[in-house]
Amino acid sequence: MRTYHCFWLLFWAGQPHQSFLTPLSRRTSGFPEKEKVLVLSGNSRQNLHRSKRSWMWNQFFLLEEYTGTDYQYVGKLHSDQDKGDGSLKYILSGDGAGDLFIINENTGDIQATKRLDREEKPVYILRAQAINRRTGRPVEPESEFIIKIHDINDNEPMFTKDVYNASIPEMSDVGTFVVQVTATDADDPTYGNSAKVVYSILQGQPYFSVESETGIIKTALLNMDRENREQYQVVIQAKDMGGQMGGLSGTTTVNITLTDVNDNPPRFPQSTYQFRAPESTPLDSPVGRVKANDADVDENAEIEYSITEGDGYDMFGITTDKDTQEGIITVKKALDFESKNLYILKVEATNPHVDPRFLYLGPFKDSATVRIQVEDVDEPPMFSRPAYIMEVKEDVPLNSVIGTVTAQDPDAAKNPVKYSVDRHTDMDRVFNINSGNGSIFTSKPLDRETLLWHNITVIAAEINNPKQSSRVPVFIKVLDVNDNAPEFAMFYETFVCENAKAEQLIQTLSAVDKDDSYNGHQFSFSLAPEAAGSSNFTLQDNRDNTAGIFTRKTRYNRHETSTYFLPVVIADNDYPIQSSTETVTIRVCACDHRGKMLSCNAEALIHPTGLSTGALIAILLCIIILLVTVVLFAALRRQRKKEPLIISKEDIRDNIVSYNDEGGGEEDTQAFDIGTLRNPEAIDDNKLRRDIVPETLFMPRRTATARDNTDVRDFINQRLKENDTDPTAPPYDSLATYAYEGNGSVAESLSSLESVTTDGDQDYDYLSDWGPRFKKLADMYGSMDSDRDS
Repeated sequence: MRTYHCFWLLFWAGQPHQSFLTPLSRRTSGFPEKEKVLVLSGNSRQNLHRSKRSWMWNQFFLLEEYTGTDYQYVGKLHSDQDKGDGSLKYILSGDGAGDLFIINENTGDIQATKRLDREEKPVYILRAQAINRRTGRPVEPESEFIIKIHDINDNEPMFTKDVYNASIPEMSDVGTFVVQVTATDADDPTYGNSAKVVYSILQGQPYFSVESETGIIKTALLNMDRENREQYQVVIQAKDMGGQMGGLSGTTTVNITLTDVNDNPPRFPQSTYQFRAPESTPLDSPVGRVKANDADVDENAEIEYSITEGDGYDMFGITTDKDTQEGIITVKKALDFESKNLYILKVEATNPHVDPRFLYLGPFKDSATVRIQVEDVDEPPMFSRPAYIMEVKEDVPLNSVIGTVTAQDPDAAKNPVKYSVDRHTDMDRVFNINSGNGSIFTSKPLDRETLLWHNITVIAAEINNPKQSSRVPVFIKVLDVNDNAPEFAMFYETFVCENAKAEQLIQTLSAVDKDDSYNGHQFSFSLAPEAAGSSNFTLQDNRDNTAGIFTRKTRYNRHETSTYFLPVVIADNDYPIQSSTETVTIRVCACDHRGKMLSCNAEALIHPTGLSTGALIAILLCIIILLVTVVLFAALRRQRKKEPLIISKEDIRDNIVSYNDEGGGEEDTQAFDIGTLRNPEAIDDNKLRRDIVPETLFMPRRTATARDNTDVRDFINQRLKENDTDPTAPPYDSLATYAYEGNGSVAESLSSLESVTTDGDQDYDYLSDWGPRFKKLADMYGSMDSDRDS
C-alpha cells in the first residue's frame, strides 16, 4: 500500500497543475483529493547508508498570481517516524518560512499566505525537519526542498525605447534596412508561449514593413521622394503568445526621416534677366543678382555660376554668395557708354556635387540670358596718358614750352576742357600751363644741380562743370648743360722744405665738377699764365683727372719768402668748356734730413693749438685785479649803508627813505636842483593857500630862479595857477601844492598840520586818551616833545 502511495505522489508532482489554498481543516472541491506529500525519512544526505526511500522528488509547484480568497495550499510534509499520536512536530525554515510560507506543525501541511509573482522570485528553497515534542530532539535529519513558481502570461511585451528615430536616403530601393526594434517579455521563455513575441506594423503602410520575428523595419515603396514628403511615423506592435488570440501586446513609435540626395538639378525661374549699370560703376562692384532654384538641401543645393558666352564675357564676372546661393554679377573692366552701352551674357548654374545614380534625371545645370544696359553719366575729362614724362635743359629760356598734356571729355557732349597746375605740387611756381591747349612752359630758371626732378600735377576740368575734373602726374627731368667749372676737390695747403731738391713732388691735386658727364669727366690742369714762367714750382697733368706740384729749384728760404700762392687753372672737356682758377698755398718750412717738417709759419695749423705761459700769467693777473675791484666796491657800498639817514633834526632831506619824519622840504638841495619848482609869482601875489592854516605866514625868502629848464618851470606854473583858481580843488596835499611844502617853502607847511616851526604850539597829549590803537603815535610825538625840551 505504501508503494502505491509513493508512486502516486511521484506522478502527480511531475505534472504542472494548479493547487488551491485550503484551510487546514478542509480541502477545496473540484480538484483531485490527492495530496502532495513530502515524506521525511532517514535517507538524507547526512545518512547515505540507509537504503529505505519513501519519496522520489524534492520540489513543489505553485502558479503565480493566485487570485483566490483563501491561502493557497502548497503540499504536505510527512515523516516515517510519525505514528499519528501527535508526538512529532514539523518545523519549516528557509526562504519565506513563517511569513510567506506557513506549516501546520502537527500535520505538516504547507500553505502560501501571499500572492506570488514569478518575475519577482521564481524559486524558494526551504528546509523541513521533524522533532520530538517531548524531548525537542530531531527524529529526522533536516531535509531541503524547493518550491517553484509556475509562470502565467501576466506581462505584456515592452520595447527597449519608447520612440525610435531613424533616417534613410530618399529614393532608396525597396527592402532597404531602416532600423530594428526590440521588445522583451518578462514571462518565462521556457514555459509555454508567454514570452514568445511577434512583431507587426499598425501604421506606416504601404511605405514600410516589419519582419515579424526580428523587428527589422524595411522600405516597402519604391522612389520615396524627400521633396514630396520628408517625415514618416510608423507604429510597431509586439504581441506575445506567438501572436495568438488572447496574448498581450505593446507598441512603439518609429520616426523615419528621408535624407536628401542630389536628385534635383538647378533651375532658373526665368530665362532672361535685365540689369542697368552706370558707366562710372567701380571695378568689382555688383551689377545684379541671379538665382537658380534647387529643391535639394545642404551641399546638394550648392550652386556654382559661370558666364559661358556673350559679348561681355571679359567685361563681367560672376561669383556665388554662399549664404543665399545667388550669383552676383560684378564689373571686371571699366564701362564706357560711348563705346558700348549693351552687353548680353549667358549665365550657367551647375551643381558641384552630382550623384551618378540620378544622372538619368537630366543634366544638373541650367542657363539664363542676362542683358546689362550701360547708362551714361557725366564723366570727368580723361587724359591721353596715365602719366607724362618730360625733359628740359637747365639753361632753357624762360617761357619755353617743354611739353603738352592732352585731355578731353569722354561724354558725347565733348565739353571743352581747361588746364591748370596744382600749386600744392609746384609751390615755387617754376612751371605754368596754357589753360586752353595744355602746353607746359617754364616761368623760373632751372638748375639741375639744385633739383633734378620736378613732379607736378596737372588738373583738367570741364569749363561748364568745373567739379568734373581729373588729375595726371607730370614728371619733368632737368637735363644737364655744362654750366659749372671744375674746382678742387678740397682746399689744398701744403709745405715745401727749405732743403728740398728740384723736381720733388710736394702735392697731388684732384678736381670735381657739379655737372653730369655722360662719358665721364676729363679735367686738364695747368699753371695760370702769370705764374707759368716765374713760378718756383711746376705743375704736371697726370691725364687721369689728377695733377702733381713739383719743386723747380733746390733749396728755399723761409726767411725770404715764407708762403707761395700757386694759381692753377682747371678746365673740363665738355661743350662749352668751363674752367676755373684755384690757388694752392705752399708754406716754406724747416725739415730734418728725412723731409719731416720741424717748424714753419704753418705751425699753428699743423700742431695742436695751445697757450703760452706768458698768456696764462696775464689772464690770471686780470682775474685777480677784477676780484679785488669787486671786493672794494662791495666794502664801499656797505660803509655807505651804515651812515645815518637823518644826521640832525634840521637836516631834513626830501628823500623817500626819510619821509617818516616831517620837515626837510626843499632845503635838501643836494639830491637834485629844485630851483625849477619854485614859484616866484607866489611872493608877489601873496595869495593864501587853502590847504594850510592861515595863522602865521612867514615871508618867504627870495631865491634866484634857474633860467635853464624853463620848459619844466612853465609847465609847473601853469598847473599851479589852474589849481589855485579852481574852487572845486580839494584841500589836501597834491603835486599841485608840492612847490610850497616844507620848511623854507613859501607855503611853509607840508600839510594841514603845523610845520616844525609851530610844533611848540601843538599839544598831542590827547592822543594818550584815544586808547591802545593810538599808543604808538602818542609815544612818537611825546618823545619828540621831550627831545625838543631837552
